Amino acid sequence: MKNDLFSNREEGDQPRHKPAGETRHVPLADRMRPETLDEMVGQQELLGPGGPLRLLLQGDTLPSLLLWGPPGCGKTTLARLVANHTQARFLEYSAVAVGSKELKAVMSEAAKFRRATGQRTILFLDEIHRFNKAQQDALLPWVERGDVTLIGATTENPSFEVNSALISRTRLFVLKQLAPADIAALLRRALAAEKGLAATAVTLTGEALAALAEMSEGDARAALGLLETVVNAQAARADGDDAPPPVDPEALETLLQARAARYDKAGEEHFNIISALHKSMRNSDVQAALYWLARMVESGEDPLYIARRIVRFASEDVGLADPQALPVALAARDAVHFIGLPEGSLALAQAVTYMSLAPKSNALYTAYKAVQKEVARGHNPPVPLHLRNAPTHLMKDLGYGKDYVYAHDTSEGMAAMSCLPDDLAGRTYYRPGRRGFEAELAERMEKIRQWHARKRQKSQGAQERGRLAGGPARPEDKTATNQPKDSGDQEGKS
Repeated sequence: MKNDLFSNREEGDQPRHKPAGETRHVPLADRMRPETLDEMVGQQELLGPGGPLRLLLQGDTLPSLLLWGPPGCGKTTLARLVANHTQARFLEYSAVAVGSKELKAVMSEAAKFRRATGQRTILFLDEIHRFNKAQQDALLPWVERGDVTLIGATTENPSFEVNSALISRTRLFVLKQLAPADIAALLRRALAAEKGLAATAVTLTGEALAALAEMSEGDARAALGLLETVVNAQAARADGDDAPPPVDPEALETLLQARAARYDKAGEEHFNIISALHKSMRNSDVQAALYWLARMVESGEDPLYIARRIVRFASEDVGLADPQALPVALAARDAVHFIGLPEGSLALAQAVTYMSLAPKSNALYTAYKAVQKEVARGHNPPVPLHLRNAPTHLMKDLGYGKDYVYAHDTSEGMAAMSCLPDDLAGRTYYRPGRRGFEAELAERMEKIRQWHARKRQKSQGAQERGRLAGGPARPEDKTATNQPKDSGDQEGKS
């Protein structure tokens, strides 16, 4: 019996599907569910000869498993194949429909059954990510003692949705989205099978079948559901006893109309696609950026969420290489907020195109990260006295504002004073790139640096001459009064 998991049934074995009359109301995806491992398509890395999951299924000592993969990739089918061929009891539940109390009762009963008979219980939990932390924790002692063998299936990243303690007690297998060729094989099988759609006599052209496989996005369940819809609709259009004409791509489009792209605003795909959009813009790939934008917009993503990410991108990845990037991003946000969708999608597309083609620099991002790290060290010197306002006489007496030079009163528009605490003198946080407007900013910074270097040299020379002459050094850089006459002037020039 175990070998039937891997090979076709022997001639004379009873078929496991119900007669056609009993299955007409059963969805095609359930009727066509594989009954042996050899009927599975895709997942060859796991299920092919020598594959780790295939080797585990060959024995009857299956460990607890966690199956992670997109919808329609075969998670439930694998679990049911185990059910058909294991010596253990098999119980199947959906996390959507079962609560903690019921589940604890099931596991308690399984433990008693194991002690009484020695027979194990395999508990299949579909959509295990829908259990909260407390519900997942309730599974731990039963799994750890071996009272139940758990097979959990999830479409969400276990790193985020499944407790680490539960992950550590299971073998995790990642199932991939089925390729269009795999889906096409399933569709051909369904059209030819008696338990499938053979009785309808409906056929699809090669182009239509390929298009249907492509639009199913690797989801076998969705593909078979769409095929059933198309075939039933085409069969209904047949005249009398004449066989219905083959479904071509044009007929396929008419029968199915538009389908929304798969997208889960609360799931991993949400983060995957926004990441793809951000990285496409960063890499100046405008075609890819527009594609990922459309994937989000057309699937119902909040347009203001997208706009916020574009605003962030304008500062993080373009920055001062193009100072217009931030105004463009903010204008797109305002446009979307003002007119909504679908009209606002063009404003988002305009902003995404601008960001993709703008010169890139992460100098601002890097500078602020460096400053954050500096502040987080915990050593934050006080503000130098000459940078402090002195609105009271006491503060003036304490030296607040002493030696402050109002830059606008100097001939160069700069004063040769340091604005960093002495402990941080010479620190460089912002290092402009050499693309776009930042190339000009780099030149300005270099001129400012050279100006300060000359002032320091003159000041050091004056101090040396004063020391040799035995008198005080004459300041070289103060072309205006050090202190305004009253606190009102001081406040206005701070």
